Amino acid sequence: MLFLAVLGAAGCGSSSSSAVDSPSALGAFGVGYRSFTPVDVSRDDRPLLVDVWYPVDLEDAEALSESPRTSYPLLDPIAALESEVALDDAPVSARAGQTLLIFSHGYGGISKQSIGLMEALASHGFVVASPEHTGNSQFSNDDSFDQAAQNRVPDVTFVIDTMLARSDDPDDPFFDRLDPARVGVIGNSFGAMTAIGAAAGWAGAEPDPRVAAIVPISAVIDGDMQSDLRTGPNAGFTPDQLARIELPVMLIGGTEDINVPIGNNALAFDQLVNAAAVFKVDIIGATHTHFANVCDIAELLIDVGFEPEEWALLGAEALEGPYETTCAPDVFPIDEATRLQNLFSVAFFKRYLLGEVGYDEFLGVDYADIEPAVTLSVK
Repeated sequence: MLFLAVLGAAGCGSSSSSAVDSPSALGAFGVGYRSFTPVDVSRDDRPLLVDVWYPVDLEDAEALSESPRTSYPLLDPIAALESEVALDDAPVSARAGQTLLIFSHGYGGISKQSIGLMEALASHGFVVASPEHTGNSQFSNDDSFDQAAQNRVPDVTFVIDTMLARSDDPDDPFFDRLDPARVGVIGNSFGAMTAIGAAAGWAGAEPDPRVAAIVPISAVIDGDMQSDLRTGPNAGFTPDQLARIELPVMLIGGTEDINVPIGNNALAFDQLVNAAAVFKVDIIGATHTHFANVCDIAELLIDVGFEPEEWALLGAEALEGPYETTCAPDVFPIDEATRLQNLFSVAFFKRYLLGEVGYDEFLGVDYADIEPAVTLSVK
């Protein structure tokens, strides 16, 4: 089966800047990986595949240093993407009260669409749960746009409920590991709209009060401001919806995105009038697909003998355009886009979910001045 990332689109504690881990690199923890499929009995027994990346204490990671790394299936059983850091079923860090993040994938995408970001966040101490939204994923894509929108925020709430229940279960590897009072949501494209919806309410769902900070990456705000036009009340967000958001928000996007133009982030930045803090990170030269595993997937297909003109035979024709605009040698380097996405996401969640004020250094316009591919706006 082909594994293809298709995009449709405050706590306690503090530290000084001299003491913080660089958000531009992997953090101090090892990275563990697990996957499970809980069933939401309150919604017609809705199954939801969930991938979880989580921190592993250094002594456990060192003890497993010779163990095989996680292998993410891409073209099963022919090929898989081999992680350089993640370990299957490694012991969860023993720290109590760890911070849970939910990642939501793009329209018709997959839960593993942003592996580099997931591993980076876990290495910095976050537990990251990424659901594959049934009915709106590559392998289950029967929902209409409105049906998919209506399921998104309830899926986030269900995953939060499920992970916190695991933290309450003495027989579970995540027992007593999670802090129910501080949860973050991060998402890409349609998943970015999901993150906004978790804070503002969306498609008939109320916001989840446990969500304390969000990072929408390439979100649609104005339903008319995208190339794949979908109409209706769920195709964007009104100023009233955005004005309901009082928690901190970081908006990330690429200036060369023709699917969800960067003007959506500018509109959101202006209309988030009540948010505790708002950051807008424009990555100069990045397209819509610079924030996922597009190049890893494409290069693996080529390595195992499938050239771009053959991808349609695998059901991967949707990868052809993004491969040209994201992975060619003359476009903005995807490794740099990934580094910047990771840097600002880590710094933001460290600051606004963990209260580590040392990360303010990376969230100010002075720091952005040393990153030539970034324009940062703050309010």
